[in-house]
Amino acid sequence: MSYTNWTIERDENGIAWLGIDKPGGSANTLSADVLTEFDAAIRELEQDLPKGVVLYSGKESGFVMGADINEFVRIESEDEAYRLIRQGQGVMDRMEALTCPTVAVINGFCLGGGLELAMACDYRLAFNGKKKIIGLPEVQLGIHPGFGGTVRAVRLAGVRPGMELMLTGAPIRPDKARRIGLLDGLTDAASWRSDAVALLGRRPPTQSPALVERLLNTSLARPFIRNVLLKQVARKARKAHYPAPYAMIDLWAREGASPRTGYAAEARSMAKLVVSPTSRNLVRVFFLQDGLKAQGDKSVDPPERVHVVGAGVMGGDIAAWCALRGLEVTLQDREQQYIDPALERAKKLFAKRVRDPEDRAATEARLCADVPGDGARDADLVIEAIFENLEAKQSLYRDLQAKMKPGALLATNTSSIPLEELRTVLDAPTRLIGLHFFNPVAMLPLVEVIRCDDTDAAALDVGFAFTRKISKLPLECRSAPGFVVNRILAPYMAEAMTLIDEGVPLPVVDRVAEDFGMPMGPVELMDSVGLDVALGVSRVLSAAMNRPIPERLVSMVDAGTLGRKTGQGFYRWEDGKAVKPDAAGVTAPPDAADRLILSMVNEAVACLADGVVTSADMLDAGVIFGTGFAPFRGGPLHYARERGVDDVTAALTRLAAAHGERFRPHSGFTDL
Repeated sequence: MSYTNWTIERDENGIAWLGIDKPGGSANTLSADVLTEFDAAIRELEQDLPKGVVLYSGKESGFVMGADINEFVRIESEDEAYRLIRQGQGVMDRMEALTCPTVAVINGFCLGGGLELAMACDYRLAFNGKKKIIGLPEVQLGIHPGFGGTVRAVRLAGVRPGMELMLTGAPIRPDKARRIGLLDGLTDAASWRSDAVALLGRRPPTQSPALVERLLNTSLARPFIRNVLLKQVARKARKAHYPAPYAMIDLWAREGASPRTGYAAEARSMAKLVVSPTSRNLVRVFFLQDGLKAQGDKSVDPPERVHVVGAGVMGGDIAAWCALRGLEVTLQDREQQYIDPALERAKKLFAKRVRDPEDRAATEARLCADVPGDGARDADLVIEAIFENLEAKQSLYRDLQAKMKPGALLATNTSSIPLEELRTVLDAPTRLIGLHFFNPVAMLPLVEVIRCDDTDAAALDVGFAFTRKISKLPLECRSAPGFVVNRILAPYMAEAMTLIDEGVPLPVVDRVAEDFGMPMGPVELMDSVGLDVALGVSRVLSAAMNRPIPERLVSMVDAGTLGRKTGQGFYRWEDGKAVKPDAAGVTAPPDAADRLILSMVNEAVACLADGVVTSADMLDAGVIFGTGFAPFRGGPLHYARERGVDDVTAALTRLAAAHGERFRPHSGFTDL
């Protein structure tokens, strides 16, 4: 037979080489048509059984990236989902049931359904390397493995490694995959064919997890392990917000990864999750992330050499992150004593992120102190990250433009000053862009790429290319007070301080936001960002939008209590964690959640109406990845639509009557 996505070739030794190469893309996915053809290919092999089957990918990017997520959104009911999942499981079962030996050759990314496909083979062989390419990330989409992964992962790797792989969703390197039993060998581009044939010659596989893992999977042990796993998950996510990990644990505890009953139970559990609001919204977030990555001209080469001016927390951490992602970086400040703390922080970051000593040394070598600023002459990109002062920045720009090579790009990390004001001293003002990072740089994925109305498109494309190069998500924003993230956070934080002034305990204010789904409350967030930073943004927005500056914020900054970085803010901080007073039994006002969350929603609507971002989807993406806005709710504008625009505007109107005009619904709601 001829196939669109598969090829079958038989060699002189009777081995069938079964290749997957889905046309029209750089990666293989298990779409419905791919699975249908796969089923037909297996039936063809069943009718004329070869001596062995080698399953491999024709894509250089890797094996299989997983299921086709585009098809998730077309599933309309739980029954439809169950039927489709069982069909997919049936194809995997047919592969596993082939009476000849089978081996999957993993030449790169092998995720989700791709790993489930590989686990249905007798043996797995992967190209060795340092990238984390093997995993079951379904939990990040609000679901769990559905093509037999919840059964086979535990039976191959054991309870603890298998459940960790599924509950975290984090990929692992091939060497670790081999250690935990998911792989039978490691290979390379030159040897994989001969290594695959050698595996086919082994006895039928008898590998099983260690005895302790088999004991943990017994009916006596599972209830105890279930409780341990539930406690671990509860520290990361609430069941009401993210039901998938809890469903996964219950599924294993009930079925024990039984090949007899586990697959049908997996399908039923998965079917409930895939049509849930949480999964729908997390799939939405997945596509929003793709939308951020797609911005700009992909043919533009990213900068290779970066010069950062300003070795404070932001500048130093930007420099360190760039070096970590493979760029050559020079870091400038007035004296070496201001650069040394940044280099020490960088070493700690590299120690956490780079295991191999040689790679770590090479990473450290890419980051160089540069007090005189000579690196600006060779840099492709210069990032200014000094303190927020217009005159100081402009003075620096005069010096930099005299040094920079032709074609190099100047960017500012300003969090508040409009680019139109900053660029007046430049010979080529339309080539200045903003690259606004967020603290902590290593943790937060978003970078606001700021433009003016007349910014050179080529300069903006370099900003997008740079942001992607360092594995961040770019959000195009028009130069405007607060841009997107700070503008939307400002009323949220201000309302938190109003609640505090009304006598609501700090932890209770945070609890209200966390109950909604925010990763941390607004009080802890202000401490984490820095109260001086929050005050600076508040002053800019106050001048631009005639908003009051919270007096409590002014007095705390004047007293030097700036939050986590000084050890004292709203909370006392020890070892990087907030020490919160006990507020058990204290309840918040019944409208507290709406006061906090709808402040953000209302501002998001205003931001969209003002044209600061290009679309509602991009705004939702920016707020999710820039503020941590509850991902399972799909973004502030999406939340307003799901809740009902009429309901949201009515709630804001009630809040305005009770608490003031700051809650008056923006006219832009009519466009939603």
